[in-house]
Amino acid sequence: MRVAAVTCVKNEGPFLLEWIAYNRAIGVTDHLFYSNDCSDATDLLLDALAAQGIVMHLPNPAQGRNYQMEALKDAARQEMVRAADWVWIADVDEFLNIHVGNHTIADLVAACDAPHAISLNFQFFANAGIETFEDRPVVSQFTKTHNPDLWCDERAIEVKTLVRKDFPLQYFGAHRPFFKGDVPPGLRWCDGAGRPVPRRFLAAKGKQHIRKFPAQGARKLATLNHYALRSLESYLVKNDRGDVNRENRAFDDTYWRERNDDSWTDLSIHRMLPRLEAERAKLLALPKVAELHAEAVSRHRAKLDSLLEQKPYREMIEHLRSAPTLCDAEAHLIERIGSQPVLGAA
Repeated sequence: MRVAAVTCVKNEGPFLLEWIAYNRAIGVTDHLFYSNDCSDATDLLLDALAAQGIVMHLPNPAQGRNYQMEALKDAARQEMVRAADWVWIADVDEFLNIHVGNHTIADLVAACDAPHAISLNFQFFANAGIETFEDRPVVSQFTKTHNPDLWCDERAIEVKTLVRKDFPLQYFGAHRPFFKGDVPPGLRWCDGAGRPVPRRFLAAKGKQHIRKFPAQGARKLATLNHYALRSLESYLVKNDRGDVNRENRAFDDTYWRERNDDSWTDLSIHRMLPRLEAERAKLLALPKVAELHAEAVSRHRAKLDSLLEQKPYREMIEHLRSAPTLCDAEAHLIERIGSQPVLGAA
């Protein structure tokens, strides 16, 4: 079974090898990377990996600022994607955590009885007070997360989607594929528990139903672990970088607090660490890869040092150190509950 992973990157150099190695461990056979405006050796490292046939690396085709959607349009025309049995569109901080069989995509597909699409709910992993960037697997460092069925004050949580080759595709979205017109007859689309996705999500009826649905009970077979914050140091570098969708986007206190709920511990992905490390070692043994990975790590740290010379970033890091782990919505809910009179009280 051929599985093609498609992603867009900008200055993700220190984290590339972990993501590729993990994907290879769960059964991804091909990787298509689009990069833009890299200054941390991301593009150089991807070129070295491409020279060894590990990935395909292309410049992002976007002429404006809609980097991801333009890249996905291009990806749909690429032979690597067209030849794949399944397509997995995700970001470098997102890891598909499969709970069945030998923890591979093939096992997940079999457990879901090979539907046309499988949408997996996010689970956000908190920073949990980890300040220092370390050059070792992110999935081993960050273990604190929110209630899996509840993020902030919402039960509906966003998804990413595995798409089968014969899906009646109009175009790829970042979170799910789209078809033209009404729901095609016979289309089978399930969640991470193998259940049919909600009808409103399937038909994309209304903005709130386009890319998320309730997470309760939806992770029996697989979860999408999202390490959006990583260390405080790496978060500052990310904040300076912006992201692949919006140039110079600033991640403010709200973004941090919404993803820094550390009320649960989840170690389930650690079962994959031996396979991840084995795959990562194979990549590091390839010509120029270890050297360029080290260069990316060095530039990441140098960027952090330069940011900390600037007063706004010093103030930001101090603010985030003391920021509450509850988002505003949850804090207000707790405040409202606490202000309610107790029944039977004098």
